[in-house]
Amino acid sequence: MSKILRKPEGGRSSRLDSFDLLLALGSGVLLIFSFPKFGTGLVAWISLLPLLYSLRGKNASHGFLLGLATGITSQIGVMYWITYVVVNYGYLPYPVGIAAMLLLSGYLGLFTGVFAAAAAYLLGWRLPFCLTAPVLWTVLEFGKSHLLTGFPWENLGYSQYLNSPILQIADVAGVYGVSFLIVFVNALIFEVVFINQGKEERKERVVKIIAVLGIMVLLFGYGLMRLKEIDRAASAPSMTVRITQGNVDQSIKWNPAYQLKTIAAYAALSRSEAVTEPALIVWPETAYPAFFQDVNDLQREVVGLVKDKAAWFLIGSPAYTTQSGETVLFNSAFLLTPEGAIAGRYDKVHLVPYGEYVPLRKFFPFVNKLVAGIGDFGVGPGYYPLTMNSRRLGVLICYEGIFPAAARDYKRRGADFLVNITNDAWFGSTSAPYQHLSMTVFRAVENRLDVVRAANTGISARIDAAGRIDGRTELFQTAFQDIKVQFYNKGTFYAVWGDLFVYLCIIAAVLFFMIIPIRRKRDAGRDK
Repeated sequence: MSKILRKPEGGRSSRLDSFDLLLALGSGVLLIFSFPKFGTGLVAWISLLPLLYSLRGKNASHGFLLGLATGITSQIGVMYWITYVVVNYGYLPYPVGIAAMLLLSGYLGLFTGVFAAAAAYLLGWRLPFCLTAPVLWTVLEFGKSHLLTGFPWENLGYSQYLNSPILQIADVAGVYGVSFLIVFVNALIFEVVFINQGKEERKERVVKIIAVLGIMVLLFGYGLMRLKEIDRAASAPSMTVRITQGNVDQSIKWNPAYQLKTIAAYAALSRSEAVTEPALIVWPETAYPAFFQDVNDLQREVVGLVKDKAAWFLIGSPAYTTQSGETVLFNSAFLLTPEGAIAGRYDKVHLVPYGEYVPLRKFFPFVNKLVAGIGDFGVGPGYYPLTMNSRRLGVLICYEGIFPAAARDYKRRGADFLVNITNDAWFGSTSAPYQHLSMTVFRAVENRLDVVRAANTGISARIDAAGRIDGRTELFQTAFQDIKVQFYNKGTFYAVWGDLFVYLCIIAAVLFFMIIPIRRKRDAGRDK
């Protein structure tokens, strides 16, 4: 195996210069254009090349700075919508909104900085960079997704949500396996094209190329096999579900004067006749603009609708309980029988920091939520499916759909399909609704479960067990979709073993850094 020397190559300086920074910024821009709504997943396969090229001959500290530049740039382009939310619904001035977005981008950019620092260091040793780089990226991405409650928004693998054949490996390795593969390809291209190698090592280069092409063919073949398997299950048991998208303006949503108008909008969509009457009708997150558990005229209006349709209803609504004399609020979903009785209730488990609760409020009492609301929400007891006749459905409220563990818990507890109810009106026409949808796709593939997605202002859709999107609505459109949900009753490696692939990457990363001192000592002995 060739030794990749940690020194300037091809006349490149070991010092940082403007060209290095431009390369790092270039990777940041390419990462932006790897994600929706402005980008395409194809870009992701070369997105890290400029950054990796800038790391040649650099030490770890320089690598960190270059990686930080890439990370912050990419996060600003992906997370710019934070400013929109803070300004329009937190009612704070633009400078504060921009500062909040930059603060979050800076934090998330740290992980890319650490990756680049470690990558620059490992470039100087006899280790296959096409393996060390993806291992490092995967471990750090996993850390970003779990540290401080986790924020896995648009991890690199999510860029491939429309790449159906490659997407299928998520049923084994999750989204992190797809991220690993993307970085692997980037690192291999860098290693083969840009690292100077002697004539005696050309055979090794050819072997690498052939090996990688073989791996990609195998993965592509695996994906096609899984897609055909899902298609062959077209005769699996199914039922018709109606997705309603009321398109209620967020600025009037909680105004008591508009409560009946909001209910009327969703009632009209629910009553619309169809060739096949739905067995289940889904209203989005907090579509019911009050507390559904309170018996009043508003609730009676909805119960009457349910009885008229003689269908099951899943309705997003806030809820409350009294604990030790104090009222605790929940972001909830109520499952109603065709007779109008409450068959079950799910309370949201994974809350949005600074949207539904304020972390460390005890230590920072002056900090408030960035969006309007009444106090902090409580945390639900867990991801327990709701029972509808002989079927069990798992409810993911809002951004719970971006967390693999939530959907996996439902799968392990016998859920037959998933329902993601959300209110993406907060995001306006920014990239966020498109990004949100892209991540939910992976929950279907990881667990081989159909996903029904109902969003107040869009994007609503059905995602089949292969991750393909059907019945997709447009943003800010009043619409309903009657879709067929299928029950595949098939387990997956990921549902059983979870992020085992990531844990293997963690072990590999530890071994990489253990090998270096051994080789340093051995090389020092040879020099004597």
